[in-house]
This record gives sequence, structure tokens and C-alpha cells, in this order.
Amino acid sequence: MANTNRAEIRTAIHQRIRHKVKGNGEKPRLAIYRSLNHIYAQLIDDHKGQTLVSASTTEKELRGAGGGNLEAARRIGQAIAERALAKGIEQVVFDRGGYLYHGRVKALTDAARAAGLNKHEVKAEAEEQPAEAAPEPKEEKKSRKKSKE
Repeated sequence: MANTNRAEIRTAIHQRIRHKVKGNGEKPRLAIYRSLNHIYAQLIDDHKGQTLVSASTTEKELRGAGGGNLEAARRIGQAIAERALAKGIEQVVFDRGGYLYHGRVKALTDAARAAGLNKHEVKAEAEEQPAEAAPEPKEEKKSRKKSKE
């Protein structure tokens, strides 16, 4: 029978991701963890097994009205990017932690990119999305049925 425990499934997905995603001193891993009430982010050097920078909604200066929403995720993304840039870290490897890449996880990573982490990725995304042109009006199709005369 398939495993239906969400926490165990997420842990298994995270283990599969961790086999592929490794961080080092030059390009650390940005690990994200989210709970119902808070969101946490930290930059980790996997070679040394050391956390370089961290930010979470449990910190007094980053605490807002709520810690489990999109706005809180954006605040944490901005804070982690500022702290990383202050330490001289400009490139990171994103580790979504087994969560789907949408919602709070996406908001955090987008805010970190906008604040200066992985600058080349923001430019690449902007080039991929062409400017939307106004849709051309469609011509009315004439009926193919022959009218009875």
C-alpha cells in the first residue's frame, strides 16, 4: 500500500533532491523550510556542514502580522539576500526542500532573486517572456451552408 503520510513523502522527495543539489563555499545551498505558521531559509555550505546565513519569521525584526503567508515569504527572501550579499555571496543553489515550487516557496526565491541573488536568472526569465501583443481581431466566418433560394 502506498504511503499516505505527507511528512514522510516530503522527506523522501527532499532526499531525492539532496542527491542532486549540493552547496559549497562559493555557491551555497539556499534551503527552505515552511511550516503552517512560519517560513525559514538558510544558506548552507555542504562541504563544511556549516550554516552561513539564516533568516526566519521567528526573528523579532522579521516578524510581521503573520509568518505563514506570501508577504512573510517575500520579507524572508529579501532578508536572506541582503545578508548573503553582505557576506559576499552572490550565487546560490536553490533547495525547495521537497515542497512544490509555488506559493510561499516561489515568493521567497523570487524575492531573493529580485534583491540580488543569482542576478543572471532574473535576466534570463525576462528574456524568455515576450511582450504580449494585443490580440488580433478574428474575422467572422461565413456559413458554409447553401441558402435555399
